[in-house]
Amino acid sequence: MSGRVKDFFLATSSLDRAKPIPLSLQLYEEVRNAIISGRFRAGTRLPSTRVLASDLRISRNTVVSAFEQLASEGYVKGNVGSGTRVTDALPDEFLWVRTQRNGKQETRKPARPPSRRAENVLDLAKFYPVVKPVPFRHGLPALDEFPRKLWAEIATRRWRQLPSKALGYGASAGYEPLRRAIASYLAVSRSVQCQPEQVVMVTGSQQALYLATQLLIDPDDPAWIEDPGYLGARSTLLAAGARLIPVPVDSEGINVSQGLRANPKPKLIYVSPSNQYPLTITMSLARRIELLECAHRSGAWIIEDDYDSEFRYHSRPVAALKGLGHSSQIIYIGTFSKLLIPALRLGFVVAPPSLVDAFNALSALISRHPPYIEQVVLADFINEGHLGRHIRRMRSLYFERQNYFCDMAMRKLGDLIELKQAEAGTHLIGWLPRGAEDQAIARKAAEAGVETKPLSSYYLDPPNRGGLVLGYAAFNKAETDTGMQKLASVLRAILRPSGARS
Repeated sequence: MSGRVKDFFLATSSLDRAKPIPLSLQLYEEVRNAIISGRFRAGTRLPSTRVLASDLRISRNTVVSAFEQLASEGYVKGNVGSGTRVTDALPDEFLWVRTQRNGKQETRKPARPPSRRAENVLDLAKFYPVVKPVPFRHGLPALDEFPRKLWAEIATRRWRQLPSKALGYGASAGYEPLRRAIASYLAVSRSVQCQPEQVVMVTGSQQALYLATQLLIDPDDPAWIEDPGYLGARSTLLAAGARLIPVPVDSEGINVSQGLRANPKPKLIYVSPSNQYPLTITMSLARRIELLECAHRSGAWIIEDDYDSEFRYHSRPVAALKGLGHSSQIIYIGTFSKLLIPALRLGFVVAPPSLVDAFNALSALISRHPPYIEQVVLADFINEGHLGRHIRRMRSLYFERQNYFCDMAMRKLGDLIELKQAEAGTHLIGWLPRGAEDQAIARKAAEAGVETKPLSSYYLDPPNRGGLVLGYAAFNKAETDTGMQKLASVLRAILRPSGARS
């Protein structure tokens, strides 16, 4: 074996017949990586396909296939009489990490830094980690209770009936029968009167927030935001360049008078009035009217985030803010992530008539249109009455799970945490003793296999007292028992260390 062939053999000796990846593709990737990393330099002559096939004990056709792919992508070129050589111009040269002689790696720095918006987005990406549903992850419905069989039956029926032309691109606003169904549903359940043309389908409430803030906010525009408040709203406002005005939340909801003292002329006001996130407070009627009058006087837009108001346990869901008045200034946002499952990735915006075209245009620019088949199935799911029945069943289940959660917390946690039932929603706030650091407790709980979100992370202005956001809706009794035991151990270790006086 010649020195050149030996070096090549060593660089490509990791071919593994046990892998499901074809040998030709393995050889292609090995040679490609060797070229890009600089092990095979420009002009290096590759061994002949016959010699390499013999040395690697693979068929010549396998080597030929790999070399042909490398040649088609521009990594090697073959010349009559001089064999196959590494090309002088590498396609990925400016995209790959290059290995230096000292063994260290460096990445090519961009010629110019990214925009400030890009820096904001990167910094805020930590708000959206991919997580497993472990106790007590909040914001999750009961995934195991989703009617999969029924959904599959509707989907199968629809696939059989679907004409070929429906497999192309759809309308950016969404599937029209679904928009009609949502408009009818909102009129009955939320007292929101709107035309189907005002309903714009999106891939969840987060996209709805992004569209709204991009359309309504210019850099440095003042925006009221609930404090504490939803991190997803905070991040999209920051990404749009808004100047955040934190407005405290009290027992009646966002404190309008304090907001006016902080900034009397906001460009936008973000609220979750039916079930304030994360404090689970329902905005009082007097406060709603005060907020609407404030927005009317100042000309501010209102984003009403109505993410899970259907799950109210002691009365009918309260009417939406958009159903009370001045609706031409209110952008209403809803999602099926909480009503059904997050994986569905469907939500909607009810836009004022003056903004419908802008919402449709920006939505088309970002994602062309939401998933079509899911919209078709969801329209049938609503029109056939399945959504209403599912919500009623989940409301009963979640109320039962909240009661069990509170009972177990009283038994396992005792006075380590202050917890009381909520009128609505799928999570509770566990208030910690004053002086306790909820960030540290949440980290220790995560190490123990329990997810709790520190309440202080939702505040812009430091809170007087820490707490934990605890989700209960997604977990059965056995999961709640296990999670509660782990959380109790963490709290006792931190709040009642060995030898400390009780």
